[in-house]
Amino acid sequence: MPKSFMHKSFGKTMRQATRLTGMGKLLDATRLIQRALLGAAPLARHEPLPAANDPQVTDVPPRVIILLPPAQPKVNRTPTAPRRASSFTKHQFVFEGDTYPYRLYIPSAPELDASAAKPMPLVVLLHGCKQDALDFSNGTAMNALAEEHQVMVLYPEQITSANAMRCWNWFEPGHQQAERGEPGMIAALTQKIVQQRSADPQRVYIAGLSAGGAMAAVMAGLHPEMFAAVGVHSGLAAGAARDVMSAFGAMRTGAKGRSQPALPTIIFHGAADKTVHPDNSDHITDAALAGLKASGLTLIKTQTAMTHNSDQKIERIVYSTADGKPYIENWRIDDGAHAWSGGDAAGSYTDPDGPSASAAMLAFFLQHRLHSA
Repeated sequence: MPKSFMHKSFGKTMRQATRLTGMGKLLDATRLIQRALLGAAPLARHEPLPAANDPQVTDVPPRVIILLPPAQPKVNRTPTAPRRASSFTKHQFVFEGDTYPYRLYIPSAPELDASAAKPMPLVVLLHGCKQDALDFSNGTAMNALAEEHQVMVLYPEQITSANAMRCWNWFEPGHQQAERGEPGMIAALTQKIVQQRSADPQRVYIAGLSAGGAMAAVMAGLHPEMFAAVGVHSGLAAGAARDVMSAFGAMRTGAKGRSQPALPTIIFHGAADKTVHPDNSDHITDAALAGLKASGLTLIKTQTAMTHNSDQKIERIVYSTADGKPYIENWRIDDGAHAWSGGDAAGSYTDPDGPSASAAMLAFFLQHRLHSA
């Protein structure tokens, strides 16, 4: 066999052995090299062939070459902490003799003992008329954002015995007072979740759509000690109506509300809303601005025209402190209907083509906490 061929063959064998060694197959690599040494590699020509009867010849085991992988640096690996799976569960809450369904989303998190776990923020979301908690969670797609930002989401649900259309009764005097009616129920349920689920009491927020947005404004005015910020989508100012007739009037042409405490507020409204007049968003802004200014806060107004999805125009008015922290945001979506902007078509009353109200509200909320300037 030509020497050059033997050299190439043995080189190929060594490369194969190296690959096997890298794969951790040391025994296979050893056998491959043994076969090469015993059968394919004759003695060099300048070495004399030993005689069979030479007394100096002894049985010498073949030389075995073991190729070891390069030494790897030692790495101290910390075991991955087990995670608790996320949950989206349905429950009931009894208040003043009535049983209200609600849903609660809790994001996944590391399995830690109670002393090590950090309390999470809580967002309370109030659905609109003809909706329920599940529909609203699907439409807002808030649970996916809550998972990303480690936020719990509470979805109280109106009962048909209180309103056949499942509207929150934001316009009735009996549901515009603290500790009574629907505001009392929502506040008590929120407190229960904060206590039982160890939510962060300094980072509790409330928002809603349409009648739910109007009730969120009512709740913010009644409980500034509970909520760190409020979001109103296609809703009305607190105190904009006192009965069914005045409610329809406010929805048709807009109405001013009562003065509000100092509370960070974000508003979304479609300019083409035929159900709740877009001017109501300005009335909510005015009430929030008056409350914040009365608290001694100095705010700077900026107005920005934006374009979404190439053609949809958006006007965004922001009132911020000198360091850029926003305390009021008013989003007006051109051609926007009575629907949750940027929502998921899996839910009702959504506009999937609009900017995400859920993302904007959550980003706004998480900049604020109670008892902070």
